[in-house]
Amino acid sequence: MNSISLPAGSPLLKNTFLYGTATSSFQIEGDVDNRLECIWDRFCERPSAIADHSNGDVACDHIARWREDFDILLDLNVDAYRFSISWPRVITQEGELNPKGVAFYKTLVDALNEKGIKPFVTLYHWDLPQHLEDKGGWLYRQTAFAFEDYVDKITQALGESVFSYATFNEPFCSAYLGYEIGVHAPGRTGRKYGRTAAHHILLAHGLGMNVLRKNVPSSEAGIVLNFTPCYPATQKTEDLLATRKADDYINQWYMQPVMEGSYPEVLFDIDEADRPPVEAGDMETICQPIDFLGVNFYTRLHYSAPKEKGALYFEHPHQGPLTDIGWEIYPKALYDLLTSLNERYTLPPIFITENGAAMADELKDGLVNDVDRVDYYNAHLNMVHNAVIDGVEVSGYFAWSLLDNFEWAEGYEKRFGLVYVDFETQKRTLKLSANAYKALIASRT
Repeated sequence: MNSISLPAGSPLLKNTFLYGTATSSFQIEGDVDNRLECIWDRFCERPSAIADHSNGDVACDHIARWREDFDILLDLNVDAYRFSISWPRVITQEGELNPKGVAFYKTLVDALNEKGIKPFVTLYHWDLPQHLEDKGGWLYRQTAFAFEDYVDKITQALGESVFSYATFNEPFCSAYLGYEIGVHAPGRTGRKYGRTAAHHILLAHGLGMNVLRKNVPSSEAGIVLNFTPCYPATQKTEDLLATRKADDYINQWYMQPVMEGSYPEVLFDIDEADRPPVEAGDMETICQPIDFLGVNFYTRLHYSAPKEKGALYFEHPHQGPLTDIGWEIYPKALYDLLTSLNERYTLPPIFITENGAAMADELKDGLVNDVDRVDYYNAHLNMVHNAVIDGVEVSGYFAWSLLDNFEWAEGYEKRFGLVYVDFETQKRTLKLSANAYKALIASRT
C-alpha cells in the first residue's frame, strides 16, 4: 500500500484530531559529554546486553542536528511532537538545574510553539541518572521523591509553554524489563525487584502529578502506558484464567492503580515477599485524576496455563505475520484494547502516543519504499477509527518514530522511523511512510 486511507467523514479526518510523531531522549540525542551518566550508558557496557554492541553516545546526533529534524516536522506538518527530557541532562548530581541542558529544551519548545506545533513532553523515558541507580534506583523509595524534585525544577523552568506533560513512559518496561527479567537497563532480575520498582515508579507518577497541578495547571498532565493485549491459546478454563492473570500482571498492574487506586487480583497469586512495598497513603497518591491517558500499542500475545511451578501463565511465541523485530501484526488488537479499556474504566481522553513497526528497510537509489509500514499504519489507524465510532474518546495519534534510532537492547539493527537515518553519515531520508503520513495529515477537513 502506498497511502493511508480512512473512511470519508472519519472523526480522524477532522482538524481537531491531533497527528504527531514521537522520539525519546536517549534514543536520539547523543551529546553524551554534556549530561550525567544514565543507567543505559552503564547497561550498554555489559557484554552481550545490546545486540550490535552499540551505545547511545552519538545515536542520531539530535542535539547538534535538531534544527534539521525540526524542519522535517515542519515538512510533515504535524500538529504535535512528543519528545522526552533527559533527567541526566537537566539536573546536576547536586540536584540543581543544568543551565545548558535546560536551554536546549527551552529552545526546542519555543521553536515548536512558534510554528504552532504542540510540545508533548515525557518527563521520564527510561534514562535514570546512574548515581541514583547506585543508591538503589527504582528499588529505593527515595528515588520517587528525587523524581518529584526533578519535575518541580524542570516544570518551573519550562512552564506552561509545554502543552502536555506525561510523567512516565511505559512503567512496565522500566520495571519488568529492567528490574524483573533484566533485558533492559539496569539489568536486575527477580520478581520482588520488578514489583518494587513498579510501585515506586507509580508512586513517583502520583508525586509528579501533584507537582504538575501546582506548577503548570494549564498544561495537560497524564501518563503513558504500554499495553500488550492478551489472548487465550484455547477456550479451556485453565487457559482463560491464565490469560486473565497475564493481562493483570502485564497491563492492569499499571492501569488499575492509576485509575482505581488498587492493584489487580493477581497480586494475591504471588508470594507475599514479592508483593510491592505499599505504605499508607501510597495508593491515594498514585490514583488521582489525569487529563489524558497515553496508550502505546504494537502487538498482542497468546497465553495458556503455566508449565512451571510458581509461574502465573505460559506465554506463547508471536504468531505471524511478524515485523522485523519479531512482533505479530494484528491490528484488531488495538480496537479490542481501546474498547475493552473503555468498558472497564471511566477514561479521560486517550492519545495513541506510540504505534509503529520495525521493518527491514533498505535505502535504494535514495528511496526507502516501506510499503509494509504504510500498510501497518493504515490498518491501525482504521482500527482507531472503528474504536472512536464505537464510543472511545481518542484525541490524537503519534507515529513511532520520527527517526530510526537506538532501539534499546536491539541497538541500531531495528528501524522504526518515518525517516531513514544513515548512522555513519547522519543523513536523513524521508521514507514512503513519511510521505504517506504527510498526505494523510494534509487531507483533513
